[in-house]
Amino acid sequence: MFKKFDPSNDVSTSTQVKASVQRGIKSQISEAHPALTDEILDELLPKKPPLVQYKIGPHLMLYCRGSDPIFFQHRDGPILPTLKFVHKYPGLEFTKVTVDSGAIPFILGGANIMCPGLTNPGGEMPPDDGEEPGLEKGDGVVVYAEGKEYALAVGVMTMSSKDIRKKNKGTGIEVAHFLGDGLFMTDEIE
Repeated sequence: MFKKFDPSNDVSTSTQVKASVQRGIKSQISEAHPALTDEILDELLPKKPPLVQYKIGPHLMLYCRGSDPIFFQHRDGPILPTLKFVHKYPGLEFTKVTVDSGAIPFILGGANIMCPGLTNPGGEMPPDDGEEPGLEKGDGVVVYAEGKEYALAVGVMTMSSKDIRKKNKGTGIEVAHFLGDGLFMTDEIE
């Protein structure tokens, strides 16, 4: 999604986010990442200065605090954090998965994450609770690598964690943003 992102060419319009919309964004983030409490979100996304929304292409929104990109959303998908934001606050508990070390070079090249990368030894997903999967299809996740401290990608589940464990074939996570892509290399947006 951001592999060839260039803020000088790809950003079309910017608008300040209304307080009501910002509250909606906070509620979507807290639903997607239950470990983030309202107090933490109020500290991360204060009312002043308000968020600025940048439109990128026809279907992508980038939310910035000042000129620093912090969240993005594709169409009506989940609101996902940028990797720089995740790295800046390593103590925050975003919904996360871990891939085995063999998947690292492919992810850094922009490839989607295949099911075996999540189910092999070294891969880890939240446990399923009986009939309820730990992660649903369409959930946003932060991707960590086996033995590494920092996240290497952010993406969206293309099937539930239960289906990934059962089928163990195909794409498990569609990678939206990874280390070294255009968004990661962007320091600020004007």
